[in-house]
Amino acid sequence: MSFIKSVAILFWRIWFYILMIIPIFIMLPFLIVFTSSEKFYPQYFICARIWAKIILFGMGFNIKLEADQIPEKHKSYMLVANHTSMLDIMLMLSVIKQPFVFIGKKELGRIPVFGFFYRRTCILVDRKNQKSRMAAFEEAQRRLKQENSICIFPEGGVPADQSIILDQFKDGAFRLAIEHQIPIVPLSFHDNKQRFSYKFLSGKPGKLRVKIHHFICTKELAATDRKQLRDQTYKIIHQELTNPTVH
Repeated sequence: MSFIKSVAILFWRIWFYILMIIPIFIMLPFLIVFTSSEKFYPQYFICARIWAKIILFGMGFNIKLEADQIPEKHKSYMLVANHTSMLDIMLMLSVIKQPFVFIGKKELGRIPVFGFFYRRTCILVDRKNQKSRMAAFEEAQRRLKQENSICIFPEGGVPADQSIILDQFKDGAFRLAIEHQIPIVPLSFHDNKQRFSYKFLSGKPGKLRVKIHHFICTKELAATDRKQLRDQTYKIIHQELTNPTVH
């Protein structure tokens, strides 16, 4: 990689973090009010979507969305997608219009400014801690009872091996979906790793392809069916990632 190209990517990457912070400061009075109580969560979610769209547009990304089904208003869903990049958060917020709550890793709460609101609105989990995982599960149950949807990246983190297309799924999302009898919404994110991976001096603007698959019904499923449901969801996303239908 040439020196000039490396410098250009460096400034582009720095611009990403600037874009994360600027909208937060602009919307700060509203964010403080909307995160003061869970009853304001739908209003906060609108701000979060605006924030996400500003970042994606400002970084030079354009979304190519193809949907077999669209989530309906006032219904709860379990949103699951492959996880390869920080863009996954922004992209999920951009393509899903109905309010949902992220279950995310505790470490993101340490990011300056962003982390403050992340901690106040998301369900944080330390995946290495059994007690933390159980607490996150119980909190997700409570938020589902409020008619929110839940978003989980079921790989449990970004695969350390960059050659892995899709890592094995954990059971949590599928256990919750069955317990609350809500549909699974599988999503495939094609380009996030290529456009903005966790390797700092990498990436470029361009297209972000998203496929929202047909929902998977969980009615009449029992807890013992969660592995079958997990494997079915994994197969749908893996097949799309290896043989894209959206271009």
